Amino acid sequence: MTRVVVIDNHGQFTHLEQRALRDAGVDTDIVDNDTPPEEVDADGIVLSGGPDADRAGRSAEYLDLDIPVLGICLGMQVMATELGGRVGSGDYGGYADVTVDILDDEDPLVGSLAPETRVWASHADEVKELPEGFTHTATSDVCGIEAMSDASRDLYGVQWHPEVAHTERGQEVFENFIARCEN
Repeated sequence: MTRVVVIDNHGQFTHLEQRALRDAGVDTDIVDNDTPPEEVDADGIVLSGGPDADRAGRSAEYLDLDIPVLGICLGMQVMATELGGRVGSGDYGGYADVTVDILDDEDPLVGSLAPETRVWASHADEVKELPEGFTHTATSDVCGIEAMSDASRDLYGVQWHPEVAHTERGQEVFENFIARCEN
């Protein structure tokens, strides 16, 4: 059975990420973000959202495990920072219902959501500049980089929270990620 673990960055929705994965039929656990990467046995990793980068533990180290990684909100920001991108304050702070335009309908993570989807997102901080090798895959009026992908390394990030009920087709994002973990 495919195993995808959620790295806990102390986000308020981490348990919902685990539930979405379980509902999709994979073996899943929540793992503390201070767990050494070599102790993580998984076919894929979700870097959860969280309150701030200072509480992201060893999240950046999980990017080196050579398995697919999905970064959600803070998880995406950790990925971007670690791989040479830039994160900064968003123009809009709190959670909001946002229409996201999908820019790449061939993207393995969000392409199936094209041309647009409604999501629930926080934009206190956001990716301002993509890391080298990444494709800009989604945007909105609130945030320039709502999603990014480096399909050759199976690294994906979304600014929004696919695990919450307010996000349309959020479960589809998890299913698309699981498909990458099963390749």
